[in-house]
Amino acid sequence: MSALSQPLVPGSDELTVTGVECFAHHGVFEHERRDGQRFVVDLTLGLDTRPAASSDDLQDTVDYGSLVSDVKSAVESDPADLVETVAERIASVCLSDHRVQWVRITLHKPEAPIQETFSGVTLTITRKREGPSD
Repeated sequence: MSALSQPLVPGSDELTVTGVECFAHHGVFEHERRDGQRFVVDLTLGLDTRPAASSDDLQDTVDYGSLVSDVKSAVESDPADLVETVAERIASVCLSDHRVQWVRITLHKPEAPIQETFSGVTLTITRKREGPSD
């Protein structure tokens, strides 16, 4: 395994959800706050899936349906100037589940106010749980 493909936490598995569409009013320009725009979120969670695999019980893993709803709510709440602020908000939501050891978030802003031709703006952050996981 290359260094890039090794998990951030040894023994952690990866659960990925891509393309979560949200509509929000983030941005530094008045028209972004007024009119809003589409944001797209990709999430990769590092967690140990062995307990769920063994029990075959949703209680033993991250309910990604509920998580996606919580992430969408977090993105669509309280306007922020910067995508960096929104990405940190998403990371906090994901890490609130004690089973999540780390999270990698890519936040897409496809209609960013750029005059030149471009295909999209993305910010990717990775955050690890602070302290011991329960």
